[in-house]
Amino acid sequence: MNTTEKSRRNVLRLAGAGLAATSVATVAANEALAYQGNMERAVSSLYSALGSLRESTSDKGGHRVKAMRLIQQAITEVQSGIEFAAEKFGD
Repeated sequence: MNTTEKSRRNVLRLAGAGLAATSVATVAANEALAYQGNMERAVSSLYSALGSLRESTSDKGGHRVKAMRLIQQAITEVQSGIEFAAEKFGD
């Protein structure tokens, strides 16, 4: 094998190693994007707020009930965001 062939093989080996490293980095980045710890904590906080409102006295001129509906809507939206990220980036 001559020097040119050795050089080509080395370049191909390095290119293959580079592609493999890029693939591993992409998978790791997607896994990091799929992790939704902040979103999951937000859902937990929203449920806590909803529970506090449910336990409070009822006469608030309709504002307590409206707040509970908005929190439920927020929970739904955050959960939809978590599901979207799981589908897009893998779970």
